[in-house]
Amino acid sequence: MQITGTFLDEISHDIPHQNWGRAEWDRDFASMKSIGIDTVILIRCGHRRFITYPSGYLMEREGCYRPSTDLVDLFLDLAEKYGMKFYFGLYDSGKYWHNHECEREMEISRAVADEVWSRYGERKAFGGWYLNFEVSRAFAGITELYAGMGQYVKQLSGNLPTMISPYIDGIKLAVPGEELYKEDSIGIAQHEKEWNEILKGIQGAVDIVAFQDGHCDYHELADYLRVNKKLTDRYGMTSWTNCESFDRDMPIHFLPIKWDKMLMKLEAAKAAGIEKAITFEFSHFMSPNSCYRAAGHLFDRYCEHFNLAGR
Repeated sequence: MQITGTFLDEISHDIPHQNWGRAEWDRDFASMKSIGIDTVILIRCGHRRFITYPSGYLMEREGCYRPSTDLVDLFLDLAEKYGMKFYFGLYDSGKYWHNHECEREMEISRAVADEVWSRYGERKAFGGWYLNFEVSRAFAGITELYAGMGQYVKQLSGNLPTMISPYIDGIKLAVPGEELYKEDSIGIAQHEKEWNEILKGIQGAVDIVAFQDGHCDYHELADYLRVNKKLTDRYGMTSWTNCESFDRDMPIHFLPIKWDKMLMKLEAAKAAGIEKAITFEFSHFMSPNSCYRAAGHLFDRYCEHFNLAGR
């Protein structure tokens, strides 16, 4: 199972900024294309005060800083150049929905979606929406937030697909900086129970569910993925896997993953019958252009394994 999609993280909330301009991004999109990536997903158009495009609404409403470059426009240009679909990730206030003020978060997200669609909706590469409110369990208000925003952007855009990327409340969901692992996890039965209720509540509003694959142990992953696939099939959704290309087993957050670990995760997704693999995220952790040399080596091992031309 090969990776055919990647997130784009240019807000760099918890990973270093690479300070790329158009030439560097163009080079990286060419590297993505060389291994068959056909889908790019902007993980968020903004987080707190930092934003990826000059949003008049967010600069006035949330006091966001004006960016020096319109990255949404840049990413759409490059997606069009390399024949990729671009999914737009909504704004994350970093406060409202985290504090269970989901209606307030939705109000902002609706205004952002309106603004973005009026600016970029006619672009050829604009292929869908990413609802970037990431949770592992039945977080209070999350079903209403997913359903409300999914329905809203689908109506706005003529039913373009919507995507979420939740995670598993596994043993690796420890507090960063304190412990690598916690003593217990949600367990497969409880995971299935809670996500059955969430997916039931967002049926028709969310099309693609791409669970992050890094929070449980490697020998557990295939079983969780089978449950995820069963649930998405039940509610008429598509199941992708978000194959994390960074390593959660290291005390340093975050470095490129060991190739053997990535391969095990891709094989688990294949065994579970998952339709598509995407990654968080190519440019930092898997690219030959990354600020991390180990990312280029991961790219080389990946290309060797799948008999790809590489760089």
